[in-house]
Amino acid sequence: MSNRVTNGVTLEIDARASLGEGALWHPAENKLYWVNIEGQTLHIYDPGTGENLSLPVKERIGTVVPVAGGGALVALQSGIYFINTKTGVLQFIANPLPPNGDIRFNDGKCDPSGRFWVGSMHLQFKEGVASLYRMNKDLSVTKVLDDVTISNGIAWTKDKQTMYYVDSHLRTIDAFDYSDADGNVRNRRTIVALPEGGGAPDGITLDANGNLWAAIWGANAVACFDAKTGDRLKTIEIPAPHVSSCAFGGKNLDILYITTARGALTPEQLEAFPLSGGVFSVKPGVQGVPAEFFTGRIHR
Repeated sequence: MSNRVTNGVTLEIDARASLGEGALWHPAENKLYWVNIEGQTLHIYDPGTGENLSLPVKERIGTVVPVAGGGALVALQSGIYFINTKTGVLQFIANPLPPNGDIRFNDGKCDPSGRFWVGSMHLQFKEGVASLYRMNKDLSVTKVLDDVTISNGIAWTKDKQTMYYVDSHLRTIDAFDYSDADGNVRNRRTIVALPEGGGAPDGITLDANGNLWAAIWGANAVACFDAKTGDRLKTIEIPAPHVSSCAFGGKNLDILYITTARGALTPEQLEAFPLSGGVFSVKPGVQGVPAEFFTGRIHR
């Protein structure tokens, strides 16, 4: 049973996830996909029944995206895999990460043409040693950005002209000119910059009006920003300090689902915010846009 915990915010799942992430609403299944990175689990949540299916993947899992025709792609510690979401069986696709094992995949999403973008980060948060990759529809992998620290949220505008991107270490949301024809990006510039002590943007999504919604790690909040001016339009307080991702869902895409983490909290923080690691929802008064699917051909 959902439990309303604060102004309009509902606790959907008291998951107590060490590092909940990767929220994505599957528009065909009407289910919320999300991951527990350190818990090494893909979750599929049905709000209609309250069932939260857990598929163990036996290594860190950074993100998940749906595949056209069924199943999903998951970015694991050892590479990108196709997962049968009914059986949990994994099929290796590619691994562009360095072989030393110090770097893992983090957040990622599919672009409007159905390519899969996924970034990485160092396990000890070393600066500038991670990257952003693009897996093309022929399953080849292209490194798009170097000198990344904590690759996080990524989103594309409805007109397919702009890509937004977060390296959380920089505390910014940046924009690129995006070419949908070939997936190339250029002309990086900062749209949103958070002040020191104001948390860091993590996962992001866009609403139907083109505004940016960002999970703010370290600030108990999800915030909405004007993508043109960078002005903060709205802040929704979440009863967990480490807010990691957000995605619009529900049949009308009018519910914002939010993941959080508890693994890095002190005993004092856990006492103050016992619902940390939960999955929350709120109706923010706007609708989102449907998630894109990976449309490359996977031989199963």
